[in-house]
Amino acid sequence: MASEFAFKTIRELSNGLSRKEYSPTELLASIRAHYEQLEPKLNMFVHVDFELAQRQAAASEARIMNGSTLSELDGIPTSIKDLIAVKGMPMRAGSRATPDQPQTVDAPSVERLRNAGAVILGKSTTSEFGCKAVGDSVLTGITRNPWDTARTPGGSSCGAAAMVAAGLVPYALGTDGGGSVRIPAALTGLFGIKANFGRVAVFPTSATPTLAHVGPLTHTAEDASIVLSTIAGYDRRDPFTVVGAQPNFSGGTKSYRNLRIAWSPTLGYGRVDPEVLQLTEQAVKHIERLGLNVDLVDQVMEDPIDMWTAEFYAGVGTRLNNTIRNKPELLDPPVLEILQKALEQDMQDYYQSVFRRYEFREKMRAFFDVYDILLTPTLPVTAFKAGLDVPPGYEDKNIVSWATFTYPFNLTGQPAASIPVGFASNGMPVGLQAISSTHDEISILALAHAYQKSSKYHLENPGLHSS
Repeated sequence: MASEFAFKTIRELSNGLSRKEYSPTELLASIRAHYEQLEPKLNMFVHVDFELAQRQAAASEARIMNGSTLSELDGIPTSIKDLIAVKGMPMRAGSRATPDQPQTVDAPSVERLRNAGAVILGKSTTSEFGCKAVGDSVLTGITRNPWDTARTPGGSSCGAAAMVAAGLVPYALGTDGGGSVRIPAALTGLFGIKANFGRVAVFPTSATPTLAHVGPLTHTAEDASIVLSTIAGYDRRDPFTVVGAQPNFSGGTKSYRNLRIAWSPTLGYGRVDPEVLQLTEQAVKHIERLGLNVDLVDQVMEDPIDMWTAEFYAGVGTRLNNTIRNKPELLDPPVLEILQKALEQDMQDYYQSVFRRYEFREKMRAFFDVYDILLTPTLPVTAFKAGLDVPPGYEDKNIVSWATFTYPFNLTGQPAASIPVGFASNGMPVGLQAISSTHDEISILALAHAYQKSSKYHLENPGLHSS
């Protein structure tokens, strides 16, 4: 039996708390009972601390009673992906090669959630160092999709997506170095966004410092804007963080009606399941009916997977170099294989890739001089069998390259989100990706909010069955 608070939005929960219809401790107790039902079926967490959560909820309750609520997130439970540091909790990164010891600092995003009064339940599961686009690791095993527990929720923010999709919490923090927020969002019917690179500070330093983002998984764009407004902003510990005034992520400062939009079904190189293509094309037509003109652009780019692979896996491989050399048996075999290959590249080849990345960024900058938003399918397929590293029919791809449309925009650092736009005949969700020009998260949020106001896909809830 689901919690009475399952699938409520942040705003709905916050309003109920402020009206004293229920207390933070009552909310937490209901969520804890729901967790006991869900966790054995989905495997969402690597670490849970309900005693700490109870203390946080009690503190929130005291604030609400004396009228000193900190934010809309005050008293509302959430979770943090296990690639993000939480003081007092371990950070295993989905790996047996990491020590099981508590962190001594909070990541900036976690620190800001604490300051906003959020109730942190624990750490959500991830593939090993975020290296696979599916939801399993050698440390925690398989995390499952609430829409069909025989299928993957995607990765690497697998636990975060599973618990939000199942209605346990209204939002969870994930990371995105090649699509790891957007991929599980698409496969579980959620809204997931990575803001512009540097918009949300990252510390301690990521193994992929020029690609890593922290972002929320939610049901609605409105909820995502609330979370982004809390966690974004400059932090001196991250030299990449954006300096200056933070935009109004509610989108209220920009009308979606003036957006210049391009639609690319393949980006010029991808292959897409026909049903996924049909559903995303229907979503594009829906957007046109909102009063927007959409241009079809077949060829946007050449596949930049080699550039992304050289950067991402070289970073993780360097971080795990000692394990690779001395205890390779600790690592997930497909992850070990791709890390070994990345470490074989010589310095000249690596820097050729770096310079090609700058050329690619400039090409995309010029593209977004013409358009405000680029739409693509988020993924070429729907959720597939849990335990597989790549979907059937994509055996020629590696453990991330099958996710055709997400990783290019980690190379450019642009804001990008997945919007739920329907369900395939197998009952699995499909996502539409929206990418904006640099530092323009508001355009994505405004468009997504308008789409969700006129559609109901984000209101559908899974039945937790197994095919």
